[in-house]
Amino acid sequence: MLHFIVASHGPLATALISSANMVFGELSNTTAICLTEEGGIEQFKHEFHQQITSIAPNVDGIVVLCDLECGTPYNVACTYSFNPEFNPNVEVVTGVNFPTLLMTADFIEETDAFSVANTLQQEALKTVVVAKPVDLVEEDDF
Repeated sequence: MLHFIVASHGPLATALISSANMVFGELSNTTAICLTEEGGIEQFKHEFHQQITSIAPNVDGIVVLCDLECGTPYNVACTYSFNPEFNPNVEVVTGVNFPTLLMTADFIEETDAFSVANTLQQEALKTVVVAKPVDLVEEDDF
């Protein structure tokens, strides 16, 4: 089983999960960790550590969905992902968006965080579109 952590600057992570719960229903095995101006980087590191170490013993892998590459949430998540002694495997994916978060529901029962992270990345690319009119084909009814 996998666990998904959404990590962001400000309340984005919490808002994404709240919106997902409204549209999809409760997303199990999904938590938010937000970097706040009030708490700062040290509080974020502390909260992230508490969350990930409490989750780790109960899952096969963790996928962290971050808002921005090289930001604090990403950097902190990578310290666990790049630590060969931390178990289970932690994968970090940046550029989280609402469709990607909804997709995670399909992968809760998976065990390979690496594979799921790569699948989410590829599928996320398809979720950013520019709207354009659709040509309707009229059918000839004879």
